Amino acid sequence: MTTVPTEPVRQPATAEPPRKRSDVAITGLKLWHVPLTSHETYYMAEGKTCDTVETVVVAVETDAGITGWGEVCPIPHYLPAYARGVGPALTELAPVLIGQNPVGVEAAMALADACLRGHVYAKSALDIALWDITGKVAGLPLHALLGGRRAKDLPLYHSITCVAPDEMARIARDAQAQGMTQFQAKLGASGDWQTDVERLIKVREAVGAGPIVYGDWNCGATSLDATRVGRAVAHLDIMLEQPCATLADCARVRAATGLPMKLDELVHDTASLLEAHSLGIMDVVALKLSKFGGLSALRRARDLCLHLGAKMCVECTWGSDIATAAALHLAAATDPGRIQNVCDLSGYVAPRLAPSAPSRAQGRIAPPDGPGLGITIDTALLGPPDLILD
Repeated sequence: MTTVPTEPVRQPATAEPPRKRSDVAITGLKLWHVPLTSHETYYMAEGKTCDTVETVVVAVETDAGITGWGEVCPIPHYLPAYARGVGPALTELAPVLIGQNPVGVEAAMALADACLRGHVYAKSALDIALWDITGKVAGLPLHALLGGRRAKDLPLYHSITCVAPDEMARIARDAQAQGMTQFQAKLGASGDWQTDVERLIKVREAVGAGPIVYGDWNCGATSLDATRVGRAVAHLDIMLEQPCATLADCARVRAATGLPMKLDELVHDTASLLEAHSLGIMDVVALKLSKFGGLSALRRARDLCLHLGAKMCVECTWGSDIATAAALHLAAATDPGRIQNVCDLSGYVAPRLAPSAPSRAQGRIAPPDGPGLGITIDTALLGPPDLILD
């Protein structure tokens, strides 16, 4: 009897499960220091200046070939933040972040907070980059993930450096001719309250009745000097911004002048927002990415301000297109009636890191439409990274 050999039975190959779009892992971080030069030097109270300032650009890379971009730009004497401190902070965080899924940003940021307390300015750039990845994986612009787009475009303010009153008036007129209707006049650089009065009067005369004008001391005035200025211009429909270095002194100025007040430097977390609101001095509040620690924390602050009734300026400390785009996405996802204004930070400096990113038009600006931040970074401007973590 002849036995016919048979082929061995082949078992079907076990196929790997298809990879989900959200199944992404962080593989490394890169960092660049980029000098940003203001189109004109910004003079502020107590000798603060903003001319050429170093911004920090962060790239978070993934095994899916998706890169998220973040940025933070601490300006001198503004907050306890240091551009050259971002790299060491990320070096501490890299071992706990590499291998983690960047989608679902707050889970990754919780790991960062457990590893390194504080240093919110450094975490701000990281948080923005993780949101950029999340939006790209979802194929959606960030405003769609932050609450849904509520506005086609957003009102801008124009910041006027603290120089001679007539020159400040000229700057205001030029900006108004470009469609601007909100004007921040920096105060305190000359050290005398009488010149600050003249500055506010000249700017108000230059733009006429109706446009918003507010004077900003960046914490550099005494309550006495700020009160004298406020009383001298109280008939002109002026708002005051952050006159003093404590909330208590700002409250005294508010009570003595009766003028509405915008807060900035002194509000940076839930506790400071609640304290400012309890003192009745938070008519408008500047919500800045670097102060709070990125989009995740700023979204929570935005929601608290909606509850408290404050109007908001959504922006960052300084920076170029990355920080600007991140702030615009959150502002566009906020009730337009509660947005006082935003700032096109990238419009004040060179170089533009994403030259095709949105620019101001008739006093307004729209958020980008593409996935994630919706901007394309010109990597040729960055050059080789100053730090690679993998």
